[in-house]
Amino acid sequence: MSAALRSLIAAPAPEVAPLPPAAHCAPGVRLLRGVPYAVPDGSRPLELDLWLPGEATEGTAGGTAGGTVGGPVPLVLYVHGGAWRIGRRDDMGMRLRDWEPGPFARIAAAGIAVACVDYRLSGEAHFPAPLDDLRAALRWLALRSAELGIDTARTVVWGESAGGHLASLLALTGSAPGHTGPSPAGAVIWYGPSDLTTARGGWDPWDAATPEAALLGAAPATVPDLARAASPVMHAHAGAPPFLLVHGDADTMVSSTHSHALAARLEAAGASADLWTVPGADHGWYGASDEQVTEIFTRSLGFVERLVR
Repeated sequence: MSAALRSLIAAPAPEVAPLPPAAHCAPGVRLLRGVPYAVPDGSRPLELDLWLPGEATEGTAGGTAGGTVGGPVPLVLYVHGGAWRIGRRDDMGMRLRDWEPGPFARIAAAGIAVACVDYRLSGEAHFPAPLDDLRAALRWLALRSAELGIDTARTVVWGESAGGHLASLLALTGSAPGHTGPSPAGAVIWYGPSDLTTARGGWDPWDAATPEAALLGAAPATVPDLARAASPVMHAHAGAPPFLLVHGDADTMVSSTHSHALAARLEAAGASADLWTVPGADHGWYGASDEQVTEIFTRSLGFVERLVR
C-alpha cells in the first residue's frame, strides 16, 4: 500500500477533524458528544464529551460549537472513576446518575464548559498511560479552544475515585517546575487515592490482585519508583494550584486518610488545600443524604467558580 493511499484511508487526525454538530440537551446548554481527541498507537480512539454553555457565536466553527457572546468560557476537565479498570466518561458517580438536569448540564448552565474525557483503562495500558491521555486531552482542548469558545488557561480538573487520583496527578505534575503545556488552575477531588506506597485502610501495597497493581502492572511495593510516581502525595509542591478534597469519613474502599495525607503534604509545601470530610459517607457518597450530596456538588461548583471568575 502506498503512503498516499494509506493517508487517504486513515481518519482525519483529531487536531484537524471536523467537530460534530452540537445537540441542545438542556436550556442554554449544548453538547458535543464523542469527539476524538487522541489516537494512541495501537489503541482505540479516545473521545470526550463537551458540554458548552450559551449559544454558538455566529461565524464560529460554522455554528457547530463556538463560544458565548461574552467571550471564551472557563473549563472543567472531568475524570471518571472505576478503579482505573472500568467506568464511563459521562458518569459522576452513582448518587448523581438520576439527576435531571444532570451534573454536567448544571455546570454548563452556570457558564462553565465541561470536557468529560476517556482515558486508557488498566486492561488496555499501564500507568502512566492514563495520565498521558489526560495531558493529551488538555493539549487538544487548548489547540482547538478558539473554535470551541473555551479558555483553557482557566481549567479546573474534577475527578472522583480513580479519576480523582488521576486529576490530582494532572494538577500537580502540570504545575511542577519545568513543565510545559497547559496547567490546571485548580482541582476538585472526590474520595481519590493519593498514596500507592503505604498500607491504608486494609489495602496492602504487596498485594498483586488490587486495582492499584493492575494500574501499575505489578504490586506497588515491587515497583517502588513507579508507585511513587503514581502517588499524588509525592508531587506536592509550593506552586500547586488550589485543591478542594472531599471524602466520606466512612469510606470503606478508599480510606479518607488518603485525602488527609494529600492535604497535609500540600499545606506543608505552601500550597492551598481545602479538606472537607463528610460525616457518615462511604465511597461514592453511599450513606449520605440527598441533601448532603447536593451540598457536596454545590460547594464543589462554587469552588470552581471562585477560581475561574
